[in-house]
Amino acid sequence: MPRAATRNQLGEDSPVLRRVPAAAGVAVTMASARGPAVRATKTKISDESDAPPVKRPHIFYGSLEEKERERIAKGELGLLGKDGMKAAIQAGNINISSGEVFDLEDHMSERQAEVLAEFERRKRARQINVSTDDSEVKACLRALGEPITLFGEGPAERRERLRNILSVVGTDALKKTKKDDDKSKKAKEEYQQTWYHEGPSSLKTARLWIANYSLPRAVKRLEEARLLKEIPEATRTSQRQELHKSLRSLNNFCSQIGDDRPISYCHFSPNSKLLATACWSGLCKLWSVPDCSLVHTLRGHNTNVGAIVFHPKATVSLDKKDVNLASCAADGSVKLWSLESDEPVADIEGHTMRVARVMWHPSGRFLGTTCYDHSWRLWDLEAQEEILHQEGHSKGVYDIAFHMDGSLAGTGGLDAFGRVWDLRTGRCIMFLEGHLKEIYGINFSPNGYHIATGSGDNTCKVWDLRQRKCIYTIPAHQNLVTGVKFEPNHGNFLLTGAYDNTAKIWTHPGWSPLKTLAGHEGKVMGLDISLDGQLMATCSYDRTFKLWMAE
Repeated sequence: MPRAATRNQLGEDSPVLRRVPAAAGVAVTMASARGPAVRATKTKISDESDAPPVKRPHIFYGSLEEKERERIAKGELGLLGKDGMKAAIQAGNINISSGEVFDLEDHMSERQAEVLAEFERRKRARQINVSTDDSEVKACLRALGEPITLFGEGPAERRERLRNILSVVGTDALKKTKKDDDKSKKAKEEYQQTWYHEGPSSLKTARLWIANYSLPRAVKRLEEARLLKEIPEATRTSQRQELHKSLRSLNNFCSQIGDDRPISYCHFSPNSKLLATACWSGLCKLWSVPDCSLVHTLRGHNTNVGAIVFHPKATVSLDKKDVNLASCAADGSVKLWSLESDEPVADIEGHTMRVARVMWHPSGRFLGTTCYDHSWRLWDLEAQEEILHQEGHSKGVYDIAFHMDGSLAGTGGLDAFGRVWDLRTGRCIMFLEGHLKEIYGINFSPNGYHIATGSGDNTCKVWDLRQRKCIYTIPAHQNLVTGVKFEPNHGNFLLTGAYDNTAKIWTHPGWSPLKTLAGHEGKVMGLDISLDGQLMATCSYDRTFKLWMAE
């Protein structure tokens, strides 16, 4: 029978039969007629019966507070007991390295304060009014010490950056910076103001003497200018053309090796028969003109000689035993020479730094010296004392020139500025501002109202005393200009020399180039024009000096 067979195959005590519910037993009985399917089902049930029952852990819902209280009441240690802490630390479950703790509440309060501060800052930024003018925005940024522009930043972004900065530092910071700028400007203006101090009585005497000397000369100069103006324009034009023609025919007349070191300066005597040269070897030499033979060697300086100049009356009315020349050197020494002795007649002491140039006043009574201590000095040789120590340049003073009347002095400094001083009052009557580099040469025109300056910016500027401004800039050379010189009688042309190894002649007026004097193998360091207008001299770093004469 099908049911009996089924019982016998499974056995009476089979655990499966005991655990299967009635419905399952029915399913088995119904499936018994199918054969192999019944055996598979039996095997599966047998495997499941062999697996041990899984113990489910007790799950506690809610707090453990009651159990902990019961444990403490029994005398047992809680979860946070000392023994439990020690055991947890030893097991590595709790790591305590120091006593530091992180206060979460304080951290959260700091973070909240930062967020609130940021909101407040944004609120202030929205209330700040910023100019829409980009130049004003840049000026405000500059005043606050911030970069005026960032890479790729436009005007709108710049305004927003300024607004954010002002929201942090406050608008009062901008007002403070403006106040500070105003104070600094006022301080600079006060610093730049001309100030006076009481000079010696000898200076007052000298100023009066210079005034009495210069006024008659000015009257005479103006009379000559009126007479020149009465000459017909055609005649003056023809005379100028003849002069230009002769200047274009200038040639190197004589070339002489002057020393074994560079020659720094040259100057013609008033009678145009002697030429004085200064050398870096410390020697000064006198040469006869035009044959260029050595007459005297003046020994006295121990270092580079900056300049040597003749007294305005030397070789004309001055005795040879008197002081006929003056020279200066890089060690601050100034020496006076006669035409008879090879040694200096006297020394002028007082300079502690390099003396670049020395120049006689047209009267011959006063001597001007320029020094690297930012000042120039005027010496009274009759009183044998220094009567004026004039400051005014922010760097060393390099060159000095006197007006032909004797009333004015012009100085050129290494600060790129020139100044014109009234010797009768002591005032600076004109400020020569315009050169980009140091001024190495300055000279007055015989017409009385033109000044020429040569600079390290390779240009020569012409200034007008009447208009008090620069009237023309000559792009003169390809290197720094070392000297400028007007024709000494009428100022009909201008001679410039430079470190490009050349000297050039320019028309006056017009300032067009007439002639380039090329021939030196080194820098042209000095130049001069004889009083008779026949000769020009140039001296060079190549240790030679050259004389130039029209054919």
